Amino acid sequence: MTNNQSMPDDDKGQPLVEHLLELRSCLLRALVAVLLIFLGLFSFANEIYEFVAEPLQRFLPENTSMIATDVASPFLTPFKLTLFAAIYIAMPYILYQIWRFVGPALYTKEKRIVIPMMVSSIALFYAGTAFAYFVVFPLVFQFFTSIGPESVSMMTDISSYLSFVIKLFFAFGIAFEIPIATILLIYAEVISAENLGKKRPYVIVFCFILGMFMTPPDVISQLLLAIPMWLLFEAGLFFGKLMITKKKAEAENA
Repeated sequence: MTNNQSMPDDDKGQPLVEHLLELRSCLLRALVAVLLIFLGLFSFANEIYEFVAEPLQRFLPENTSMIATDVASPFLTPFKLTLFAAIYIAMPYILYQIWRFVGPALYTKEKRIVIPMMVSSIALFYAGTAFAYFVVFPLVFQFFTSIGPESVSMMTDISSYLSFVIKLFFAFGIAFEIPIATILLIYAEVISAENLGKKRPYVIVFCFILGMFMTPPDVISQLLLAIPMWLLFEAGLFFGKLMITKKKAEAENA
């Protein structure tokens, strides 16, 4: 007899229309959450931009400032950044809505690993963006502002700066998800921890290649992304070994 505890919650199934309606409901809730946060932050759009621009402004030469080369940039750039901030803040709720949709189709054992993985992925994404802002940005901008010719005044366009920092935010946020991906590969037995460990040299090379493509064309930001990616892979490999050992022990005791 099949153990009911291991079956999906929705074992009777639902018509396709009901699934689509539930998906629409989850997406609307997520959209409303982003909209409400955006409306709450919009009056502080300029302050948010000043906060994000501070790592660069700290190293700009005296009597210089950031500039807007497009007529609409002083409005559109803080607007876009505020929208990005709203999505960033609402991310846990967005993922919760995704969980509400897919959760009933998962088995009990799958839920036990999915929930911790989801919470960990959110924490790691936030950690990656914080690492970019507090560690990477100061080093990169100090390097950029110190190597330019003395005859050239650095006055960065605000929209170009926004594109630059959002690219780095996403690059480091996604890169910090490497432990989750590593653990899931090992736990799902797609590849064993031992074989993955043997491929370490290729993983290190891949981290540096990925760092080259995901960051601006400067050595500092590439190194600051590639080295943490490698260390995070090692962390995922370590915890993946622990989880697969626990999984085997539970299977033997079942």
